Amino acid sequence: MTIDIREIGDKDKNSVLHPFTHLKDFATGKLGEPTIVETGQGIRIQDARGNQLIDGFAGMYCVNVGYGRTEVAEAISRQAYRLAYYHCYAAHTTDELAILSDRLVKMAPGKMSKVFYGMSGSDANETQAKLVWYYNNLRGRPTKKKIISRERGYHGCSVISGSMTGMSFYHDYMDLPLPQIVRTGVPHHYWGANPGETELEFSTRRAVELDRLIERLGPENVGAFIAEPVLGTGGITPPPEGYWKAIQAVLKKHDVLLIADEVITGFGRTGSMFGSQRYGMEPDMITVAKGLTSGYFPLSAAIIGDKVYKVLEDGADKVGAFSHGYTYSGHPIGAATANAVLDIVEKENLPAKAQEVGAYFQAQLKEKFAQLPIVGEVRGVGLMAAIEFVADRSTKTRFEPSLKVGARVSKAARDRGLIARPMPHGEILGFAPPLVTTKSEIDQIVSITETAVHFVMDELVRSGVKF
Repeated sequence: MTIDIREIGDKDKNSVLHPFTHLKDFATGKLGEPTIVETGQGIRIQDARGNQLIDGFAGMYCVNVGYGRTEVAEAISRQAYRLAYYHCYAAHTTDELAILSDRLVKMAPGKMSKVFYGMSGSDANETQAKLVWYYNNLRGRPTKKKIISRERGYHGCSVISGSMTGMSFYHDYMDLPLPQIVRTGVPHHYWGANPGETELEFSTRRAVELDRLIERLGPENVGAFIAEPVLGTGGITPPPEGYWKAIQAVLKKHDVLLIADEVITGFGRTGSMFGSQRYGMEPDMITVAKGLTSGYFPLSAAIIGDKVYKVLEDGADKVGAFSHGYTYSGHPIGAATANAVLDIVEKENLPAKAQEVGAYFQAQLKEKFAQLPIVGEVRGVGLMAAIEFVADRSTKTRFEPSLKVGARVSKAARDRGLIARPMPHGEILGFAPPLVTTKSEIDQIVSITETAVHFVMDELVRSGVKF
């Protein structure tokens, strides 16, 4: 298909409200023309001008099985021809939905019981919040409603999920966060540890802080704690040693539910099927999206544990029908897509590949970047990683924000054929390539990144910046 690039660009500028885009700069052309993405294959996309890019971020952490998987496209087509849509209200279902739900309950960590479907991680976390409130109302604890999230945690952009997200620029001018959401400290040892404090000591301190926060709020007022097994948008930061063991002890002490937000980490990215499994988490509720369909169709799920579901079921005689749902909950095409994607994940053992290739990736990043004078930390797990840039390694002095070091490295990489994301919280370059990425493709990613980093270092030196 041949398109008129200028015509499409003009239509886009005149009609699309783009997320996370400087609206005036885009409207006036300061940002240039929109990138019209036309095709994708493996770990690469191609735009309408014929430029190929390695997608080192798998779209938005989601295209785990890679682009162009015809078996997924065929599953979508088969279902669309057979039954393009039906709802799942009032006990209606489809075969694909029942199969998928049974599959998720059995493969998820912890003692899971039921699955509720939406279309994005944001709406799935909205569902989780409503379920926490519903659960505590039904068991006669109507004040146990506050949900604790973490600074730099990311849980979505809608009203409650946006409030759970612990980065202020998601709240500014949006009247968020809502008062039901309370924040606790970020588990990032590099920036948060006291001098000489080990990871284990730091984790213990974070758990003590959480315990004191719950005591201050009153355990009778705290319903849940929501967290990603590995911080994603907040900096791609794995938890420090002992963190989840210490945190879960506090939650159990105060009868606080654990919601594991596995939107990014689910289905193999950390090297385990779920991040919760890698870190010994025992969640009461699990949120999944992204890798569930590899981004081929919008679908999310709130997976509900036995403990919570039993209360909901027992309360039905009192309250009647479960009054929550969306028109597209359990969409049959979404379910068919997810089953086809999970077939690939299991058949090709993508968690194990992410573990093996991810270990190689982490080692290569550390070898090439850890000792550079502008790099404070190289971190990651599986096929998610980050390079954090600092002006002074010895003092951990940050770069002036106006220098936009992370964004400049990202642009330099993109100019050379690699998409790597400038993370929004600090001068950080993030990676989350598809789980089908090979070691030779990792070498290409690392090589382009190395060229981009040295290019920006040279730019900084020429402009008089010392490091």
